Order: sequence, then C-alpha cells, then structure tokens
Amino acid sequence: MCHEQGLLGNELFAIDGCKMSSNAAKEWSGTFKELGEKPDKLKRLIRHHLREHHQRDEAETEAELDRDIRRAKTILSLDEAMTKVDRFLKTSSPRMGQGKRRKEVKSNITDNESAKMTTSKGTIQGYNGVATVDKKHQVIVDAQAFGEGQEHHTLQPVLETVKHRCMQNPASANHRKGSGRQVSFTIANKRIPNYTDWMKHRIDSPQGKEIYSHRMSVVEPVFGNIGTTKRLNRFSLRGKRKVQGQWQLYCLVHNIEKLANYGQMAA
Repeated sequence: MCHEQGLLGNELFAIDGCKMSSNAAKEWSGTFKELGEKPDKLKRLIRHHLREHHQRDEAETEAELDRDIRRAKTILSLDEAMTKVDRFLKTSSPRMGQGKRRKEVKSNITDNESAKMTTSKGTIQGYNGVATVDKKHQVIVDAQAFGEGQEHHTLQPVLETVKHRCMQNPASANHRKGSGRQVSFTIANKRIPNYTDWMKHRIDSPQGKEIYSHRMSVVEPVFGNIGTTKRLNRFSLRGKRKVQGQWQLYCLVHNIEKLANYGQMAA
C-alpha cells in the first residue's frame, strides 16, 4: 500500500536493531551448570529462614508475628522458585549459540527465546527489534524480532526477506556486475578476495561513505518515534512469536502514520 501511494523510493534501505527488555528477569538466566547450582542456593536460604523462625521465643508481640508471617511467605516463594528451576532443567535442553563453533549460551527460565544483551544502558534480558527502513519517507519494509545478543546472525534472514520483497531482479545479486539492488552471501575463499573484501572496498570508497552516512538519519528517527512517541520501551509479552507480533504491530502503526501524513489520500 505504501508503494502504491508513492512512499517508497526503492533506492536505499537502512537496517538496524533496537534492543529492548522483555517480560523476563535476567536474574533467571544462566548456563545449565549455573542454573543447576541455583536450587542449592535456594535451599540454603530456606534453611536460614527456618532456623530464624525456630529460634523465636514462644511469647511474641504482634509486630513479631507479622514478621514471622512475612518470613513464611518468603520460604514459600523460595520453594516455588526451586521447583521452577528443577522443572526447567528436567524438561529443557541447553541453548546453543549460532557461531561457527557452537557453544552453550545462557538460557532463561522465564522466556528461553529471549537473551542477555549489552546496551548503552547496561545489560538487559530482552529481544532485538530489527527494522529495514526505506529512505524516502522512512517507511518500514520489514520488521523482525530476534532473541540474540549478537546482531551479525540476524542480518541474513532480514536480507533474505527484503531480497524477495523489494528487489526488482533478485537474480542480479548472484554476480558482482549484476544490476539493481543486490543482496548476496557466499563462502569465503582464502586464495582470492571474497565478497566481504569486495564490500569493504565499496563502503570505504567515496560513494560508499556518502551512501552509508544516510543510515543513521534513515533508521534512528524511526526507533525514536516508536520508543518515545509510541512509548514502546520494553516488550510486554513472552516468546519470540508473540514479541515479534508486538514489534510488527508498532511498526505497522508507524507506517499507517506515514500513509496519513504523506500518502496520496492526504492530498
């Protein structure tokens, strides 16, 4: 619809991610070894509270009775947490990363599809909302959410989606002299320059630097609109499918606003 209304320039897209907290606490994250040690810690806390409870005198004031009630609730909460950890370890498998050397990454008991992520405001447990934005009117042409701290694994699925939706001639991306917007992946060959070297050369060229300089002005205002104006500063759902639906809904509202302000219907 945005294309029909003339809102897409179809010349330059900018891709970036916006990391936001999810509906899960980072305190419930860890490798299976780390999570396996949690029940022992919780048991020690329970024993500590029980010792204090038994050491109380029989003659207690009303304030002390209230304190004992709070302690009993704490013991119950710790016991429920211990059961939750045990159930997760018995019913789940270690979560593996997506690098060349696959190794275990931290799982999360509450939402195991979210991930610990480093941001400018510290470490969060959350998702990375990735958006592909057209330069002309900052219309979002693709929106996906990823529960991965490392962003380089999220680029290929985004580009594959954009390639099929937005390229006039997808086959042109299969060779270096192809015309049109190009998206391509290949296995690196150590004996000859690979596509990464080729792209580095293009980005470092005067024309490449001029094009790349537009990235921040294209995609960052979109995140500002969604986060500040639309007030999406954290995901309220759990699970990648639901979180991605929430992210896409806000991106859809952003695009509807663009249609209302700049579409032919607004004329």
